[in-house]
Amino acid sequence: MECLQQAASLGDVLVVGINSDETVRKLKGVERPICPAEDRAAVVGAIGCVDYVTIFEDDSPIHLIETVRPDIYVKGGDYDADTMPERLAVECYGGRVTTVGYLPGRSTTRIVERILAGAGWPMVPADQVNHL
Repeated sequence: MECLQQAASLGDVLVVGINSDETVRKLKGVERPICPAEDRAAVVGAIGCVDYVTIFEDDSPIHLIETVRPDIYVKGGDYDADTMPERLAVECYGGRVTTVGYLPGRSTTRIVERILAGAGWPMVPADQVNHL
């Protein structure tokens, strides 16, 4: 929520793009997402500083960026504004790219790892699991 509040403070309207379930699986593996896109969008949309939420189906948000054309495109501090692929799509129409603070240990991946480690469950790559 802190990152969204920081992003909202940079402009007048905050539009948040949520990866579709299919793109999350491509990026994170078959065991993800933990929650469906509609649920993730509902939670994000309930945060007071968020004005609009959309779910995008593409592997990258470039098509969404070209459609919405934000004046300021914001990502979390775990990204480098100078090297992110979306940068050219934003700058080609005069937009600007920036990042907001990073909150270590708050990623879903790290939270799941801590839960599994605390429960004593081994972490096994999904492709090595024996399916019944």
